[in-house]
Amino acid sequence: MHRATKIVATIGPASSTPEILLQMIQAGADVVRLNFSHGTADDHRQRAEFVREAARQAGREVAIMADLQGPKIRVGKFENGKVTLTSGEPFILDADCELGNQERAGLDYKDLPRDLKPGDVLLLNDGLIVLNVQRVIGNEIHTIVKIGGDLSNNKGINRQGGGLSAPALTAKDMEDIRTAMALGVDFVAVSFPKNATDMEMARQLANIAGAPYGIKPKMIAKIERAEAIPALQGILDASDGIMVARGDLAVEVGNAAVPALQKRMIRMARESNKFVITATQMMESMIYAPVPTRAEVSDVANAVLDGTVAVMLSAESAAGKYPVQTIETMAAICVEAEKSEQSELDKDFLDRTFTRIDQSIAMGALFTAYHLGAKAIVALTESGSTALWMSRHWTHVPIFALTPRVGSERAMALYRNVTSLHLDTNTDRDTALQQALETVVSKGYASRGDMVVLTVGEPMGQAGGTNTLKIVRVGEPY
Repeated sequence: MHRATKIVATIGPASSTPEILLQMIQAGADVVRLNFSHGTADDHRQRAEFVREAARQAGREVAIMADLQGPKIRVGKFENGKVTLTSGEPFILDADCELGNQERAGLDYKDLPRDLKPGDVLLLNDGLIVLNVQRVIGNEIHTIVKIGGDLSNNKGINRQGGGLSAPALTAKDMEDIRTAMALGVDFVAVSFPKNATDMEMARQLANIAGAPYGIKPKMIAKIERAEAIPALQGILDASDGIMVARGDLAVEVGNAAVPALQKRMIRMARESNKFVITATQMMESMIYAPVPTRAEVSDVANAVLDGTVAVMLSAESAAGKYPVQTIETMAAICVEAEKSEQSELDKDFLDRTFTRIDQSIAMGALFTAYHLGAKAIVALTESGSTALWMSRHWTHVPIFALTPRVGSERAMALYRNVTSLHLDTNTDRDTALQQALETVVSKGYASRGDMVVLTVGEPMGQAGGTNTLKIVRVGEPY
């Protein structure tokens, strides 16, 4: 079955062998995520090589995403590995502490005392432990434990409501960007951006680091800070896409606020012609179990019905017992949800103004294919922008984007309802269109008698040059 929604799978200890990676790609992984919070540069280099080789064996291109760690706002290490905090008891977060104990813990983020005042609420370990700030004395944050529990080494810290001043890009992130560009990644995900400036800086660094390799990666903003919400439109404008990073976001804004924010972010991304990935705990129970819970099935399906471009697996595929089965299950859920998805193409086009020729051709192809009942849309594209515009609207007509550029082919692996294929460069329009049609037919996506809508630009070979729409029936004189 054709699946429109894409799957991003994180690789880690459970999925780093060539054999498992091949099975994951065959099961439906479209984008492989390298989590730069873990592992060395050599680890990521080897995994990237394995991904490219597995994709070659699978006969299709998949994209690689480098996910930057961002600022480490965490407690330090403890003498005995962990402590147990009791509600009502005092506890100190001390920027000068080397090894923590029952009374205090060190801080990886040394400027935290400057960001806090009495009355602030701190959430540790994804909100499982809650501390009320009583006073700040020098580098010490004196708190009272509101909700206790076990606190172990390097657990995260969030301030309820956001407001921590840690920069989105650390020195480690800047070095990791250089590593990622040397690996030829297709997407860079930036953790904890607060505004458009954070994303613009990350893009500039990535473009500079990628220049020797001829790479300009697509930039993804992970929305996980409370202050990113009011700045969302600016962040979207400065990014190629966003990730609804529900873990840290939920800790800062509260669990109850996240579902509505998720729907709002997906809607805004689509309206801005940007892609959006929904992430965090989508199939969490499959870390240990061979089947998901009913709630997880509904969570994935609802994200699809909201129009998310992709759904993402984290620990489920990186460290879980069933990485391949999890991808297969997620793919099946996406397909079932898409069957009931209603097309609102005519409504989407009302009161819309198209200012570019290539965008107008893309929208015209969608409209024509939808109303004529075409079997497929075939777009010859250099940069992939035509396919991106088409992917913003749902028509139940699959889109096949053919390009001579491997980078464009990999980037389009993340575009909704788009299957990217390689087409050798050909400067003759009619010959290229015929080859494109033959490629789609040979792969079983269309057959004799099917109506297909084709788009192309002439002269060929120019990014953003799509200016022609053609309607053909497979097998009839071309």
